[in-house]
Amino acid sequence: MTIAAAPSAPSATAVPLLQVDDLGVRFSSRDLDISVVNGVSFSLDRGQVLCLLGESGSGKSVTLRALMRLFPETARLSGRIVIDGVDVLALPPHEMRKVRGGLVSMIFQEPMTAFDPVFTIGTQIAETIVHHDGVSYRDAGRRALELLELVQVPSAKRRLAAYPHELSGGLRQRAMIALALACRPKLLLADEPTTALDATVQIQVLLLLRELQRELGMATIFVTHDLGVACEIADRVAVMYAGRFVETGAIADIMDHPSHPYTQGLLRSTVHGGMRGEALDPIPGAPPDLADLPPGCSFAPRCAAAREVCVSGPPDLFPSGPGQAARCLQYQPGLRFDATPALKAS
Repeated sequence: MTIAAAPSAPSATAVPLLQVDDLGVRFSSRDLDISVVNGVSFSLDRGQVLCLLGESGSGKSVTLRALMRLFPETARLSGRIVIDGVDVLALPPHEMRKVRGGLVSMIFQEPMTAFDPVFTIGTQIAETIVHHDGVSYRDAGRRALELLELVQVPSAKRRLAAYPHELSGGLRQRAMIALALACRPKLLLADEPTTALDATVQIQVLLLLRELQRELGMATIFVTHDLGVACEIADRVAVMYAGRFVETGAIADIMDHPSHPYTQGLLRSTVHGGMRGEALDPIPGAPPDLADLPPGCSFAPRCAAAREVCVSGPPDLFPSGPGQAARCLQYQPGLRFDATPALKAS
C-alpha cells in the first residue's frame, strides 16, 4: 500500500477540510423531544487532530455521528457540515453511503458490535474496498492484508480468516482501525477507541493512531473523557458540556491555562501519579438533564464562580487567551462580572 506523506502545515488562507456551522441534533418521539447538540461550530484543517473532551452525556459521540449522519429518521439535524467541499446534510441517502468509509470514516468504541460476527475480518475489510474503489476481490484481499500489517497485527495473513470473536480486544481494535483506513479517508473519526482496552494495549493503540495519522496526513477527531489520552494525541481541544463547546484552544494552552470553570474542574478531579495520599477535588453536582436544561449557563448550578448574571441567558464563546475561547461571562468585554451577586453551586 502506498502511504502518502503528511502534508505541511496549512497556510492561513487554506480552506479547512471540515467546516461545521451551528450544528444542532434533536431527537423526537411521541413522549420526548430533546436537543442533544446545541449550536456547535468549528473547523478542522488537513492533518490536524481535534480532541472532544467532556463527561459522559455531554454530546461528544452524538457530534461525531452527526458528521456521518448515523441517526434514525426520528433525529433532526440542523446547521451546516461541509467535508472537503461536500455539503453532508444536503446529500440524499444513496450519496451519503459513498461518503461514509471513503471521504470520512469512523473507529467505533466497541469493535465487537461494529464488526459483523458471521463474516471474517478479511472479508469485511475487502468488501469495503470493493464497494468504494471498485477493485476486484483479489486486489481487495491483498490490500486488506497490507492494512492489517500496517496496524501491526501479528500473523496478519492468518488473522484475515479469523472471525471477530476469535481476536482479543486489542487485535479487534487494530482490525477496526484497518477497516476505517481501508479507503484512505481524508477525515477519521475515533469514538473513544481505547476505552475497553487495558492500559498497556491502550498506549500501544494511541501511539499507533498518532503515527498513522501523521503518515497518512488525515484530519482526525478523537472523542474521549480521558485527559491523558487528549495530551497524547491532540493538537487542539474542544471541551463539551450539555451539548455545547464551553472551551476551545491548543492542547498545551488548555492543559496549562484552562479558562472555563468546567475545564478547571476536570483538571482538578483527574488522578495522576503525584496524588498519592491526597483527596480528589471533584466537580459538585451532576450534569444537567438535556430535556430540562437550567436557564442561562448550563454549568452555573455546579460552578463556584457563578453569579446571578449567569442565569440570564446562555453565554457566547469569548476570547479567554491567545488562541483560546471560553463560554463564560467572566470574559465578556465590558461586563463587570465580579460586581454581580454570587450564586451557590449545588
